[in-house]
Amino acid sequence: MKLTGGNTPWSGQDIQRFSQLESNLSCDVLVIGGGMSGALVSYILSKQGTDTILLEKGCIGNGSTSANTGLLHFMNDDTLTELIQTFGEHKGTGFYRMCERAVNRLSEIASSLSIDTEFRHRSSLYYASTEDDAGKIRNEYDTLTRHGFNVQYWDRQTIKSHFAFSKPAAIYTQRDAEVNPYKLVHGLISDAVHQGLRVFEHSGTENIEYSDNGATVKTKLGSIHARILIWAAGYETQEWKPDRIASLKSTYAIMTEPIQDLSSWYERALIWESSRPYLYMRTTQDNRIMAGGLDEPLHESGCPDVNLTIRSQRLLKDIHDLFPELGKISMACSWAGVFASTQDGIPLIGRHPHFPHSYFIEGYGGSGTVYSMLAADLLAEAVNGSEPEELNWFSLTRSLKTNASCN
Repeated sequence: MKLTGGNTPWSGQDIQRFSQLESNLSCDVLVIGGGMSGALVSYILSKQGTDTILLEKGCIGNGSTSANTGLLHFMNDDTLTELIQTFGEHKGTGFYRMCERAVNRLSEIASSLSIDTEFRHRSSLYYASTEDDAGKIRNEYDTLTRHGFNVQYWDRQTIKSHFAFSKPAAIYTQRDAEVNPYKLVHGLISDAVHQGLRVFEHSGTENIEYSDNGATVKTKLGSIHARILIWAAGYETQEWKPDRIASLKSTYAIMTEPIQDLSSWYERALIWESSRPYLYMRTTQDNRIMAGGLDEPLHESGCPDVNLTIRSQRLLKDIHDLFPELGKISMACSWAGVFASTQDGIPLIGRHPHFPHSYFIEGYGGSGTVYSMLAADLLAEAVNGSEPEELNWFSLTRSLKTNASCN
């Protein structure tokens, strides 16, 4: 599977490289995949003293992480109102609180790393794309506040008083965040190595043998026996273990050249909208704008960048439409990536009956980094023999018939 296309924004940054596996080793937990999910769970496991090895078939962070735009929301592609309708109040609100805690956890971890990952807390503006969506925004605000989430409702006049554009309604939230995902992954891996993590690049899995006491993973030049495997292979998992509730799409993004004056962008807030697929935007530390979205079904060729040229021009126009006062804006780079979502709006995390001694992290959805964080914490408990109740929520074999009456 070709995970990305075009020119991704994080290439050329200083990174640490690791050797290929060329011996036979053993460990308690083997993490397979060196992207965001693999880096976070490896960091948490090594910090708690678990003997952990990470295998990456290519280079750390060079897969989907290189296309990640680094927006961290506690709100999701599916609203809290929708999740309560699907799963009931306990699970719906519980999931949103887990996402809120995950953003805070990412903040704590980023601040403790030995490199600057460009993590910054940001407010978020989630606006109604159309007049018809204004009622949906108001209803979601009422749901959020009724369950204790600290959000604000902004009407058209309030939006106009803070931004140069006008929208029918919006929810304004505090304590979301942005990050350089490439630096975050490498910061996590670097510090985890100092905590005892062993890392091998260019070491793809070629065969697995399961036994009563674990599994042995064989690569081209070596092998690793582990008590537990954690598969953090991202969207490529769908090539060899397709999940019936997951679907693959293409998503697009651009980054502009630096802009001299962004003072009209209130609080450098993250911006996204109620339409689906949605447009989103953020700023960067060096005064650029990143915009993305326009998700569509993955082309039959498996290449996510088939429509990149026309989609990137659309994104540039969307920036101009929202911020015409910025004048001429030039595009520095554009890219496309494979993206996955689930039919019920929450990620896939946990065991699978066909893979003994194994857990999976499939953080599918628009809040993938946030999902990876909550997965890392859940699995850190699970590998120690205490599986959290919430892990059942994200079952890889769950039924799509779940609804509020089941809770």
